[in-house]
Amino acid sequence: MIGGVTCSRRVRSGTTVALAALIAVALAGCKTAGLTDSTGSISASPSSRSEADWRRDGDSLGEKFRADPRNADIAIRYAQALRATGQRAQAAAVLETAALHNPGNKALLGAYGRALADAGSLKQALDVLERAHSPDQPDWRILSVQGAVLDQLGRHEEAQRYYASALKIVPEEPAVLSNLGLSYALSKDLKRAEETLRRASAKAGNDKRVRQNLALVVGLRGRFQEAESIVIADMPPDEAAANVATLRRMLAQKGPAAASALKKTIRARPVQGIEPVEDGGT
Repeated sequence: MIGGVTCSRRVRSGTTVALAALIAVALAGCKTAGLTDSTGSISASPSSRSEADWRRDGDSLGEKFRADPRNADIAIRYAQALRATGQRAQAAAVLETAALHNPGNKALLGAYGRALADAGSLKQALDVLERAHSPDQPDWRILSVQGAVLDQLGRHEEAQRYYASALKIVPEEPAVLSNLGLSYALSKDLKRAEETLRRASAKAGNDKRVRQNLALVVGLRGRFQEAESIVIADMPPDEAAANVATLRRMLAQKGPAAASALKKTIRARPVQGIEPVEDGGT
């Protein structure tokens, strides 16, 4: 994020670009270990499988789903394969069909809500996610995803209340802390964002996704060399160089370019939820 960006640009551009990377908040995940499109809050990829692998799975599962659209497990797996290959609207449609046959299946509703968020149907996603768990049996992962969706809608104070509820169930869970830290950054409370992300990083061990989020916020606070050192820790030279370049590029954007980066970042990451701690889900 950093060296080479002038002082006058960094503060201004940093705050706006934060929104881009933060909400991807991932809005949470990174299929890759690098910063690539952003860091995040909602998404996270289940594995490092190739697109060809996912397409093969999609072809096979698609046949099974068409033969039995009532099967919730097949629908969830098929939608996962579709999302992994960028077919977000199709994934949501598959899960909608299965949900009509299984209105009380909370795992299915959770997957459907995440797919809707991933496809950009944020308000509908909130409605579905609300039915994916209950006040007497809350699911911390769903609470965290709800918070991530609210962050994408710009409702940061509400989002932070959801993260707080999740943390009551799983204290110091790094995935939730990471989202909460990004939410603070989106609220322009960078000091609190850094403090929270440092807690997340300490709990997450070697997780590069959380470290990327921390590096972004440190860079937004103007400490560029420190941000670079965080993002490249334990990385091979070629990967480290690519991550530093991405970080600098993100922090250098401002105005319309930053707004465009924000939209691209949010759309770039599949929304599966928050995996115990990036571009995949919980």
